[in-house]
Amino acid sequence: MKAWTKGDRVQQPTYGSGTLVEVNEHHTVIDFDEHGRRVFATRLVVLQATNEPAPAKAARKRAAKAKAKEAKA
Repeated sequence: MKAWTKGDRVQQPTYGSGTLVEVNEHHTVIDFDEHGRRVFATRLVVLQATNEPAPAKAARKRAAKAKAKEAKA
């Protein structure tokens, strides 16, 4: 079994390509390109290394909550 590290690009049969977010002896967390973040049991997950680069993600927008408070004041 390969020793995976945070940031590795992987391919999983069900969800496709993703980036490892966290890996420990119990859980493996992967942020998939098209399916979001998923958690797997480390001893059961089947992964393959991939050279496919991660897609560019759009910048997250700030919550409108702060602006709503300013408007009420």
